[in-house]
This record gives sequence, C-alpha cells and structure tokens, in this order.
Amino acid sequence: MKNTIKLMIGLLAVGFVSCEPEFETPVEDGFYTNGDADFSNYVAVGNSLTAGYASSALFISGQEDSYPNIMAQQFALAGGGEFTQPLMNDNLGGLLIGGAPLPGFGNRLVLSVDDNGNPGPVTLEGQGTTEVSNVISGPFNNMGVPGAKSFHLGAEGYGNIAGLSSNPPSANPYYVRMATNPNATVIGDAVAQSPSFFSLWIGNNDILGYATAGGAGVDQTGNLNPLTYGSADITDPNVFASVYSGYVDALTANGAGGVLINIPDVTSIPYFTTVPAQSIPLDAATAGAVNAQFALYNTQVLPGLVGAGVITAEEAASRMINFNAGVNFPIIMDDDLTDISGILQGPPFGLPAATAGLLGQLRQANNSDLVVLPASSVLGSTPDPANPQGVVGVSIPLGDQFVLTAVEQGRVSTASAAYNSTIQALASAKGIGYVDARGALAQVAAGGIGFDGGQLTSTYVTGGAFSLDGVHPSPRGYAYTANVIINEINRVYNATIPNVNIGTYGTVSLNNNLN
Repeated sequence: MKNTIKLMIGLLAVGFVSCEPEFETPVEDGFYTNGDADFSNYVAVGNSLTAGYASSALFISGQEDSYPNIMAQQFALAGGGEFTQPLMNDNLGGLLIGGAPLPGFGNRLVLSVDDNGNPGPVTLEGQGTTEVSNVISGPFNNMGVPGAKSFHLGAEGYGNIAGLSSNPPSANPYYVRMATNPNATVIGDAVAQSPSFFSLWIGNNDILGYATAGGAGVDQTGNLNPLTYGSADITDPNVFASVYSGYVDALTANGAGGVLINIPDVTSIPYFTTVPAQSIPLDAATAGAVNAQFALYNTQVLPGLVGAGVITAEEAASRMINFNAGVNFPIIMDDDLTDISGILQGPPFGLPAATAGLLGQLRQANNSDLVVLPASSVLGSTPDPANPQGVVGVSIPLGDQFVLTAVEQGRVSTASAAYNSTIQALASAKGIGYVDARGALAQVAAGGIGFDGGQLTSTYVTGGAFSLDGVHPSPRGYAYTANVIINEINRVYNATIPNVNIGTYGTVSLNNNLN
C-alpha cells in the first residue's frame, strides 16, 4: 500500500534561525529596583526546564538562553550578583563517559530538509566533547538537572558516577559532572550556597515520563516508596508533597525570598498536539478492503462477547473498526480495555493465539486520544517487506506507547492537580511568589501571546515557543517564561525588574545555521 499516510506538519524553514538575545533598551544603574527582594545570590533549582535543555539536548547556547540566566541578567540591573552555570563543552549536546558516547544522551536536533524537500528535525552530526567524569568546579547558581524528578533532588548518590552503571541507573550524568561530592544532593548543594533568592521548578518529570511514554508506565499513587518506581511512572502525590515541602523549608531557612513555579498541562505541548488523531488517508477501495478483514470481528465476535456478558455494549461499540474514504482514525492498542485475548482463543471463537492477541485490546482511536509526536515516523509504514499490506495504523495497530488515551490523560491531570495544590499552599504559607506556569502555557496553546507584532504559539516549529523535541521551550519560549516569573516577582516583592523583548530571541536552529 503506497502513500498510505503523509503527515503534513507544515514546517517552515525560512526565518527560524537562532539569534543572540538583546534587551529592549539600555538602562542606567539605579533605574530599576529590587523592592523587598535580595538578588545578590540567586540560585535556580529544578530539572531540564531550569537547565535550558532544548531540542533533546543540553548545550552551551541553550544554557545561555535558560530562563534563570535571562532573569539573572535582568536582576543585575537591580543589584543582582554573578550567575554561574555548569556549561557544557560545546553546542552539540552529546555526553561522553570514558571517552565513549553515553547511550541515550546524543546531540541536539536541528531543522533539516530531506532529498524530497520535506522539512523535519534531524540529529546534529559530530562528536560531543563533554566528558561526564570530568567534574567541574562550582558552586553553580543554576542547579537545574535534566531528567530529575522531585524525589531525586534530595537523593544521596544522585551525583555518583558509579550509579550510572546500575540497573536502573541511580545517578544522573548531568549532576555527576557538577556535584560537590559523590554523595551530595542537588538540594544540599543549592542550600550550601546560602541563596538570597531562589526559584524552584520541579515536578514536571513526575508525570511527563508517563505521558510521553503513552501511559506505558504505572500510576504509583498509593506507593510511597519511590525507589520502586520506573522512569515512566507517575509519582505518588504524597511523596511529592513530602519531598517538596522539605526543599522549600531548606531554601527559606535563612530568610531567602523566592518563587515556586507550578506544573503546566503537559498534554498541551506540541509533543501531544502536532499529530492529529485522525490521520490515515484512504481511498474508498482500500477502506472497503480493510473493513472486509474486520467484518467477522465486527459482526460476530463483538456481539458474541456482549451476549456472553464479557463486555458491555458500550465497550463493544468502542472496539468497532470502520474505515471510510477520506482521513481516518488509526487502530490502536489500549491496555485500559478488558483483555479478551484469552477468551477469543476458546470456544466458540477458537481464534489462533496471534489473532486473539491482536484483537485482545484493539480499538480505533478517537478525538479524545492524543497521538504522540514520534508516531509520525511509524504511522502508515510497512515494517515487514514481506507483507506490504501490513500498514501501521490500518492493519497493524499503533503501539500503546504512541497514544495517550483519555483514561491515561486523567491520571496525569489528577496527579498534576495534586502537585500544584501542594506548591500553591506552600507558597502561600511561606509568603513567597507562586508562578502559574500552567496558566501561562495555556495562553500560548490557546491562541498565543503577542509580541512586537508577532505571535508566540505552541504550533510545532512555526509557533516559536517550543524547540524541536516538542517538549522543551525554544530560546524565545524561555524568554517568555522568564517574563512570566519576573512579573510575579515584581508583584510579590514590590520590585521593578524589566521584562525582556522575547522577539529578539531565536526559535529553532537550521542544520546549516548553528551558533
């Protein structure tokens, strides 16, 4: 089946090059004020969003455009001190360990055009030079550690290189290269600097891994032992509340001011909104041929299961497979459905094990499902050359890891709401700033934010807010984030820190136009 699917993302290569940041107008010393805040020693604590991670990697220019670094430059206009970061060695982003590439930590993505003129992200070629075992000397004001979940910030040994070889790894290579000692903790290293002001943004990864894995992980709500969690699991809200409150207590113990940043709706990012759920174009003949393959399943198997009381009529309706001429929903596997594979192998159906396994949790996607961005590389493909009729999304179901169902979205939403309740309550109790990043991202996703005649939206590549991984902000997106946080600082601390002009920051890098 040729040209079964072409996902038109509408990427525009022209004009999306990185540029160096500039601020709106020069200012004289003393024009801006710090109000009730002390910015002389600002320390930012968090994960990849704090570090400046973008386009699937951490690299120098991304770190320079991190929201804490942008904020620190603005704080300098009102008495802010030096802001140091654990810079990578290059703008490629890959990591080395013992001189060899560290698996899973490759170079960043750049926008390229293939031989057919189709634009898309590709991994930047070249050998990274950042060796994890070369511990760099701090202290560092930017304590953002890509990949960190809430409970990782207080975990001893998270910076021990020996933990990188355990299964699963108990250490993080980004923290290994900046930890004060192998048994140090991220929060301990941050507090040891006696910050006069801090920002804390952690908790995104406690739900993001589950979401980006299409709900293939486990919702660990009710399990209070994070040592038993997998990388794609949802953190129990009580675990989050316990560790998070401890971090806030530690950061404010010396009277420091600060801001707590809440957790955005991860399902509103381009990773989940770029590939439409309805994405399979078929002509009438092909649709009819596929429907013929599922006729027995639709007309006898499903009604039989309803009659036997195995599934409800409502569930049977959700399992019906029906393709039409035009753009269709793909078929998917949904592990939240009743697993009927064993029943299908027995009487009266007597289906072969392979067929029963295929139909066991099969259904067609709907508008409540979110198809993740990587699915664009497999939808419509024919993975078996010997079976050209085996098309992913048509006769081969799209794997569970590529779809975040409504049930799975509900788990993410419930957990993030609980996290945000904790964050907001602590900000109120401590009398410090509470930044509604969730609301700010919702504005970007719902139509965009205007700037200098332009519009910042969450549309993949062309919207300007996100980098090529579809998860992390672009430099322009980080500049917008910095402004949102600065606005809350000004409100709570009676400061007059100026915003930056987000239009002077870049979006994505072209393959032939790098920093």
